[in-house]
Amino acid sequence: MGVVMLRRRPGSPTLEEVAALAGVGRGTVSRVINNAAGVKDTTRRAVQRAIAELGYVPNLAARTLAGRRADAVALVMTEPDWRQFGEPFFSEIVRSVGDALTETEVQLLLTLVRTDAERQRLVEYARGGRVDGVMLMSVHATDPLPDMLADVGLPTVLLGRRSGDESVTYVDADNVGGARAAVSHLLGTGRRAIATITGPPDMYVAQCRLRGYREAMERAGVEARESWTVQGDFSADSGHRAMAELIERAPEIDGVFAASDTMAVGALGALRAAGRRVPDDVAVIGFDDFPLAQHTDPQLTTVRQPLEEIGHTMVRLLLEEMEEPSAAWRHVIHRTELVLRGSA
Repeated sequence: MGVVMLRRRPGSPTLEEVAALAGVGRGTVSRVINNAAGVKDTTRRAVQRAIAELGYVPNLAARTLAGRRADAVALVMTEPDWRQFGEPFFSEIVRSVGDALTETEVQLLLTLVRTDAERQRLVEYARGGRVDGVMLMSVHATDPLPDMLADVGLPTVLLGRRSGDESVTYVDADNVGGARAAVSHLLGTGRRAIATITGPPDMYVAQCRLRGYREAMERAGVEARESWTVQGDFSADSGHRAMAELIERAPEIDGVFAASDTMAVGALGALRAAGRRVPDDVAVIGFDDFPLAQHTDPQLTTVRQPLEEIGHTMVRLLLEEMEEPSAAWRHVIHRTELVLRGSA
């Protein structure tokens, strides 16, 4: 295994300074950092207080050299709404990441981080040597967690990205191209009053899918009216509410691109409740190609993003970074594919 020593930031505190503040020896601090036995609780708490007060960052590379790897990685969901964890997207990613780790000796830990306090606890947990790397999903635009983890030298891979100039290593799908293909298909079948149900505006994935919608409409010379865009949150309930709003304020709608399959399923329910036939009156396309897309009535036309490959790529990049930290962040974007079924 290659070894890369992490360069210490100028002025960062040393192990000796932590020991002096806690009133213990250097070896005691090392035992606390590595969760070794034989340290009294009062001493352990004193060392932990000194670490927190000084902002000490353990040298992860040195601990690796000592053979003290945790052999565990964390898959962290940074979505503030607990309910989102039940959406198919997250279960599919957990499954694909778990499958990719099956042949390794690495344990997968799942955790949910929603607040500043939980972010700080995760960073402290991670830099305490309990995990060797972190994968983050559902990261919103202003989330500082990726940078906090990078600052302590922990290998980190994002599912998606916070913006177009993301610096941390990430794996993503071609969200703009996939959305553009979906809307171009609707336009190609003669639809002209095409609406879109977007994801949260502070998520780059939602911004990209909205951009793909607008690009397709612009290329076809069709005006994308402001009243044809309604915001959702990737859940089925939000898709139902958004579609009901569209039916009321824009009854001319003859096509809908929903930025996720779950929102598309909600839209189908609202259309059914309003007596609109799919695809005769309104054609519907989703994004993801979850298994549920084949169990709707009619079956859902959707954009397939290869979640299994995305999960496997995240694990591969993280394991490579754990073995030998790279000098550069890596960015991988997977192709998408339009899957035609009965709803469009």
